[in-house]
Amino acid sequence: MELSEHIKTANVEDVTLIRPFHPPRKGTLCVTSHHLLFSDREEDGSRQLLVLLRNIDAIEKSVENLFGYPSYTSKAGPRALGSSGTVTIKCKDLLVLQLEIPGMEECLNIASSIETLSSLESVTEMYPFFYRPSHLSLQGPWGLSTAEQYYKQTERLWDRWRISNVNSDYSVCPSYPRAVIVPGEVDDDMLVRSARFRHGGRFPVLSYCHHRNQMVIMRSSQPLTGANRKRCKEDELLLQAVIDRSELGYIMDLRSAQQAQQARMTGGGFESKSCYNHWKRLHRHHERGKVLQESLIKLVEACADSSHSVDRWLSKLENSKWLSHVHSALSTAGLIAECVERDGHSVLVHGSEGTDSTLLVTSLAQLILDPVSRTVYGFLCLLEREWIQAGHPFQQRCAHSAHSHTRLKHECPSFLLLLDCVWQIWRQFPLALEFSEALLLRLTREVYASDYGSFLCNSEQERCALGVKENTYCLFQSLLNPEIEEQYLNPLYECTDLAIWPSVHPQSLQLWTGLFLRWTEHSQNMEEARDEIWNIKKEHRERIGPDHNNHTSSIHCETFTPFENLMDELTIL
Repeated sequence: MELSEHIKTANVEDVTLIRPFHPPRKGTLCVTSHHLLFSDREEDGSRQLLVLLRNIDAIEKSVENLFGYPSYTSKAGPRALGSSGTVTIKCKDLLVLQLEIPGMEECLNIASSIETLSSLESVTEMYPFFYRPSHLSLQGPWGLSTAEQYYKQTERLWDRWRISNVNSDYSVCPSYPRAVIVPGEVDDDMLVRSARFRHGGRFPVLSYCHHRNQMVIMRSSQPLTGANRKRCKEDELLLQAVIDRSELGYIMDLRSAQQAQQARMTGGGFESKSCYNHWKRLHRHHERGKVLQESLIKLVEACADSSHSVDRWLSKLENSKWLSHVHSALSTAGLIAECVERDGHSVLVHGSEGTDSTLLVTSLAQLILDPVSRTVYGFLCLLEREWIQAGHPFQQRCAHSAHSHTRLKHECPSFLLLLDCVWQIWRQFPLALEFSEALLLRLTREVYASDYGSFLCNSEQERCALGVKENTYCLFQSLLNPEIEEQYLNPLYECTDLAIWPSVHPQSLQLWTGLFLRWTEHSQNMEEARDEIWNIKKEHRERIGPDHNNHTSSIHCETFTPFENLMDELTIL
């Protein structure tokens, strides 16, 4: 069935659009296979609004027939005199639009078309497979980095680590990429046996090697010890090879001790002390899945209701528990970074499946430790390596956002939680990250609905099978275009080689207003303030020269002096 066959009414005239920050506008509404286009022609010029249908999370419709049955015929068909309908569109980026459509039939047809086209399940029917901008080409490599490239660029890995292609046909682990980095003394047969002992075949692989002391962060899924406490000598030897030169390693289990015990009853489990005697197991409970999705829904509902009193608002914010999840992620990432940087020990991270909380905390730990990951290029490589290539199931997790009335089993805003945590670090360390909040906001939109193929599918295996890399463009490559990248740069950035240690005290964590209140006047004022900071910073650099302040900046989150100075100048202006 062609996509166009789902469009019951393609164009409607005299539609009124109501959206934040703009007066109501009357114009023409057009539905295409992938977009909703509104165009008006007012006296002050023509304006257009283009909404990717994939970005629509839910729609609500109401119709009125004030004077009975149709009394005349238009080009679009019979229309009831005085009849009208309202379609409220709730987008995954939290934007809410209202369309007042003349004609009950047209209203119902538009709503039906949007509902169908916004929930396409076939990946190859989605817009990234049709997007063909003139300034981009499908020729050349897709993406920024591979495991092989990361290995070649990281000289400190060469002595004790190697690239393995044991998963070249995805038969060992369906959610891993073809190539992974593993201890050099562990052969592929041992990796296969270790994979059989781990949930989903996700055997321990390298995530990060610290540039100061060569300690590593690894990730995997839970071991399948079961109620009978099964062992896997190959898995034990694999982990022993990681810490051959150190006395102790840490296993960071992202479940409570009780949850880990319960997992044994269903075939899962944890590493026993007797079998992994050089590893110390720590438990850090992290919510995921339905709990995290419900938390996001409650938070968005609270932010969307402006009728609350202060007490009611604070109560709803607390009941959502979203900031508690932010706290858990940052505190665990900080603990992992502490083990590596300050204590000099390697860490293995896993929960149950190793595709959500595991990737969340390993990514944040690298942001804390690694200065390269705090650049625009390095951060995008980190996301590609730790989320896209590592098998986070984006298609399942991001099928809906907070507005949808459909509650699918596998939905979970893990990636959105990561971006919120990165924003907390960016806010506490305004000089340490090369990218700005604008990049994080762009990624929150792209992960749910995009012109690009980077977040399609659930694994590298699926992307290869569906030809994603041959038929779509890579978002990260586009973002690194110099003209595009400039709008995402942090004007206050000063490179530092030191680790940055974010505070996780309750007073230090704040609601990400730029995301959750983005369609309020407060958000608009903050955007204007950021633009003014850019202008002040440029003028400042022109006065003192380009080579000023190339020294190492402070690592303490309490040090905000340069940012405060700029804000003082802004206040004076």
